[in-house]
Amino acid sequence: MIDPASLPALHASHGGIWLREGGRTQGLAKGQAIGRAAETPVLLLNAPLTGQRLGYPDLNGLDLLELWAFLHPARFLVPTPKGLAQALGLPVPCAEADIPALLQNATQALLDRLESPDWREREGAWTSAQTLHRLRWPWSPLVAPRIAKPREAERWLFSKLPEWEEAQPRPAPRTVMLDEAQVLDRLDTLTGAGAEARPGQRAYATAAIGPFRPRAHRDQPNMLLAEAGTGIGKTLGYLAPASLWAAQAQGTVWVSTYTKALQRQLDRESLRLFPDAAVAARRVVVRKGRENYLCLLNLEDALQGGFSGRAAILAQLVARWAAFSKDGDMVGGDLPGWLPTLFRRNGSTALTDRRGECIYAGCPHYRKCFIERSARASADADIVIANHALVMINAARGRETGQRPQRIIFDEGHHLFDAADSTFSVALSGQEAIELRRWIMGPEGGSRGRRRGLSARLSDLASYDVEGGEAIRSAADAALALPADEWLKRVVADEPFGPLEALFTAVRGTVFARAADTGEADAGYGLETELAAPDGPLVEAAQEAALALDALLRPLTHLSRRLEAVIEDAPDWLDGAARARIEGAVASLGWRRDLISAWLALLARIGGPADPDYVDWMTVDRVEGREYDIGIHRHWLDPSRPLAETVLKPAQGVIVTSATLKGGGDWSDAESRSGAVHLPHGAGRFEAGSPFDYAARAQVLIVTDIKRGDLAALSGAYGRLIEAAGGGTLGLFTAIRRLRAVHARIADRLARAGLPLYTQHVDPIDTGTLVDIFRDDPRASLLGTDALRDGVDVPGHSLRLVVMEGVPWSKPTVLHAARRLANGGNAYDDRLIRARLAQAFGRLIRRAEDKGCFVILSAAMPSRLLSAFPPGTPIRRVTLDEAIIAVSVASRRETLGETASLGHQGHESGHSHLERE
Repeated sequence: MIDPASLPALHASHGGIWLREGGRTQGLAKGQAIGRAAETPVLLLNAPLTGQRLGYPDLNGLDLLELWAFLHPARFLVPTPKGLAQALGLPVPCAEADIPALLQNATQALLDRLESPDWREREGAWTSAQTLHRLRWPWSPLVAPRIAKPREAERWLFSKLPEWEEAQPRPAPRTVMLDEAQVLDRLDTLTGAGAEARPGQRAYATAAIGPFRPRAHRDQPNMLLAEAGTGIGKTLGYLAPASLWAAQAQGTVWVSTYTKALQRQLDRESLRLFPDAAVAARRVVVRKGRENYLCLLNLEDALQGGFSGRAAILAQLVARWAAFSKDGDMVGGDLPGWLPTLFRRNGSTALTDRRGECIYAGCPHYRKCFIERSARASADADIVIANHALVMINAARGRETGQRPQRIIFDEGHHLFDAADSTFSVALSGQEAIELRRWIMGPEGGSRGRRRGLSARLSDLASYDVEGGEAIRSAADAALALPADEWLKRVVADEPFGPLEALFTAVRGTVFARAADTGEADAGYGLETELAAPDGPLVEAAQEAALALDALLRPLTHLSRRLEAVIEDAPDWLDGAARARIEGAVASLGWRRDLISAWLALLARIGGPADPDYVDWMTVDRVEGREYDIGIHRHWLDPSRPLAETVLKPAQGVIVTSATLKGGGDWSDAESRSGAVHLPHGAGRFEAGSPFDYAARAQVLIVTDIKRGDLAALSGAYGRLIEAAGGGTLGLFTAIRRLRAVHARIADRLARAGLPLYTQHVDPIDTGTLVDIFRDDPRASLLGTDALRDGVDVPGHSLRLVVMEGVPWSKPTVLHAARRLANGGNAYDDRLIRARLAQAFGRLIRRAEDKGCFVILSAAMPSRLLSAFPPGTPIRRVTLDEAIIAVSVASRRETLGETASLGHQGHESGHSHLERE
């Protein structure tokens, strides 16, 4: 066997490059390191990241993260040298030059586990190792010889996964009245014996009882808007009445979030409700959209030759994970977020059902399907943890009509408006249209894959029902009018084929013609223009496209009716599996008919009167000058209207809650953006301020001497502030271009100071993993955009400084301009900006013992927006040098454990003085 100590180990960072070989570690130049890695496979940790550091993105080698994924497929690991060392019980390296030695020691420790009788994930490993050896996985020569061949054939994956069972529908929940004393007793149980009593949390739990009472009016849920400042403990505050109601009424409460981070947190909190993990798994279920889960049929196709090269290796490692996964969730579940990024773009998305191609009971793995198992488990659960989009879609057009949410808690409620905006919008684009064609037609020409068209999926119907078969053929003929492969090349060349491609050609011409007047056409970014005053060619193209879509809608509608008739007739061949497949096809046809109908309504607008309820515009989507889509878009001017009609009014009780629900404004904004304003009797209100001492634990510094647009000054400010804080910095940007520019200027400088820097949209690491790395290393800093401004929970010393590049002004899009005009102009903008500032500031103080500084690098910060920050928070306008001194002092005090106030004597405290400026 190969001795791991004899393998060269390579580590590269912004601070330098080190290679350990023959018992000696030496520093290398980039060219030397690339040459050495190309000669012989070297031990690496995160090959894509190492390759980026070397400027050699195609770097391959013996990546220890791949070895970890093979040995411990569903175990959490922070993918850093420190994280690896701690997971294996090895000493954490003191310096980067010590990391190559750690890689060698970690390799030995991991390989030793292959022969250990305590290796819990042994099942299926021998079979997988043999396949990986044939695929020439670099680790195979070291792994395969160490795994003993089992005496009996391994029972693995498809034979190992449990089957779900059909259950009779759950009765409607009983009508119960929660007792306040019982709710508070439940809260005491959840918080634990000896926990400090929090009056705000107890008041919150009491207020949250209302939505669980029987409603008194039709089209009017018992609705509560609840703003609970950070530290109140709102999660346990609403889980107390929710869990008690679920137990007494034998019903289900849906807890909806906007971010996956909060979903994971809620899943962990479920152990407070049900300390037995097995019971918790039954009573608390996480639900996500279908595109989040592993599709077993897609995986089987990949394992049987559908994937090749590196993608085939990824499929094998995903199969190892699937055998041990809790729920098959590939996005935010127990699949390591870093695993797909190791294989760059090779295949992870093809393992999920992203195109709506599920054949339901026609699938050989239907009884073991992760998606179906989750859906059925949620029917009998006490608590279903979902996201805003899924709750809305389930209410609007869900297959599980008996499971439509009746008691809903929208946590992160400040995002409800945005989620509704996305859910109830319409986009007629080239990419959407070609996906519809592929769903109807299946593979065309030389295309490969598991994709099947309507004819293949409904072959038994076609042979049984003449009308149904004719409808399928008519739909396939009509789908020829939709864009085909290479559509974008033809559109750009002004050589469209078919009415839809002609429409996109006309849209593109109009967008570019209007962009020429603004000078934006040559900037390389996406372009958009309002759908107003269309010219003759665009109107004609829209009319022809509408005729083609109408010709497609008719056979699809007829096919739906025939499928429903077959279910009603129940012929001999319609057994349980066939019925489920037909019902699934009816549901799929239903939402595609709705989509085409929405497209037709959008096209009718072109050349006709505008609908005041909607905002319509046209786009050419580009990345760095490269076009990738063209489309027409329609959004509700006020998406809280369909939210109220579709989700709120049918519900019995609703709680909308957040630490920043009012966004630094008043209740009118919360009511309008939550949909409460459209209910006959409105909603109740609850407010509890944060118990944290912001005056002593935080300060806001507005830097006044950074000139807008000066990238060198902006980069220098970020670098100096991070150095002053000693890391622990979250940097927030409103533009990816500036984010990348700042990263490029300061990464090496910070590395030389021993301060790691990780950057969203630069490092080949998913956002969730970036946050895990940041949380794990108090000297690390993280730069990112909006995704890091909302929902990131990094308590303690790891986050002690938040820096914003400037005021988070709204982008001047067509949609924003329309809403701004309809909602008070500058006042509307101010409400949005205050909400963003409040969310960003909320990242800083997560626990009572946290301290930190919030820095805005903009002299243009208006005083009227400062109400976004908690009352009493010290706020000062300072120069960069003064800000650096303040950050340095604050960080030093936190490190030393001092409890003195962060502010200097003589600072401008609170909001009142600034409001008088």
